[in-house]
Amino acid sequence: MTSSNAVPPAKQPPTGPRAEAKRRAIVEAARELFLREGFEVSVDAVATAAGVSKVTVYNHFGSKEALFIGAVKDSLDGPLGDSLEQAIEHLTHADDLREAFTATARAWVHAIRANPDVLNLRNVVARELHRFPELGSVWQDAGPERHHPVVAGALQHLVDEGRLDVPDIEVAILQLYALLLYPHLVFGAYGTTIDDGLTDRLIASGVDMFLRHYTPRPDGR
Repeated sequence: MTSSNAVPPAKQPPTGPRAEAKRRAIVEAARELFLREGFEVSVDAVATAAGVSKVTVYNHFGSKEALFIGAVKDSLDGPLGDSLEQAIEHLTHADDLREAFTATARAWVHAIRANPDVLNLRNVVARELHRFPELGSVWQDAGPERHHPVVAGALQHLVDEGRLDVPDIEVAILQLYALLLYPHLVFGAYGTTIDDGLTDRLIASGVDMFLRHYTPRPDGR
């Protein structure tokens, strides 16, 4: 679907420090307005909030749809960023797997809980998905799928070292998400949060369940 006032995307978005500063202002204004008003917010309103012209918004994003998708993706990149990838990478060098998995799980869950925009944007995406099916891919790419290769590589490394016995990496990753992340996403969809104490218990029991299932047994069975 294309909005009636969409302008053809620019062949080359503006570059340079000033252009990047303007893009950042546009994204932050768009995120706030889209979270509050959904896709119905106008490009004029975004431009005014960002302190730029409407033409500048279109020069950077080409259309309101692209701006919406860009705001969603940009907002998700922050909380699921480099610190989390580093925590996952740490798994491959850890002496104590339980401690390493627990630290990674805490970083993972904290990234979701510490930034309410993640859960709020999830609701925006769900609300607008019928008009913009590509938002589902944006959410997936910026969420679990962004870290899927990192998690898969860490688990495969541990399998190759004989420290884990994981016959199906895909299944194991989804199980890990289900144990650690999905409770917060499901509760958040209904406007409910999981408190710190329950979060700690979910992490501890989730890591134990995962390792108990995938740690090789002495008898090889």
